[in-house]
Amino acid sequence: MNETIVLRDERAGDRESIHEVTRLAFAGRPYAGGDEQDVVDRLRAAGALALSLVALQGIRLVGQVTFSPAEQADSSAGWFALGPVSVLPEWQGQGVGASLIEAGLARLIEMQASGCILTGDPNYYGRFGFKVRPELCPDNEPGEFFQLKCLAASEPTGTFSFHPAFYGG
Repeated sequence: MNETIVLRDERAGDRESIHEVTRLAFAGRPYAGGDEQDVVDRLRAAGALALSLVALQGIRLVGQVTFSPAEQADSSAGWFALGPVSVLPEWQGQGVGASLIEAGLARLIEMQASGCILTGDPNYYGRFGFKVRPELCPDNEPGEFFQLKCLAASEPTGTFSFHPAFYGG
């Protein structure tokens, strides 16, 4: 990142910008469902936006990362789902997303979270310590992209589920 980026918690006045940044970040991407901005809105409406960090360049919001509660079949508590993470197209590839993810994972550690799950590119998320774990994948997710990172917990034994807001519920 050549220009100064400041990370902070989401504020109420950021909602429209987050929606638009997320829409633009995923527009036309072959791996995107097209509703990523709506997922963030649904999580917020359901009270399931456990952590939302934004990246600012000056007063312009250029990125955002979402963490929401995740359920684990063995009933272990403290698991979170990462995603979506969104960066304006012109800022992608400059470390903004990585900075948001690293800051979010650090906050989860401070919160004494057990761990974090996501569905995403193993080549990208592997650098943050995520491991592909298809045997723990929810039925409605692609196992080859389901990953987790243990933070304060031992290895989980049961399958996970994302918050229903991910699927429109």
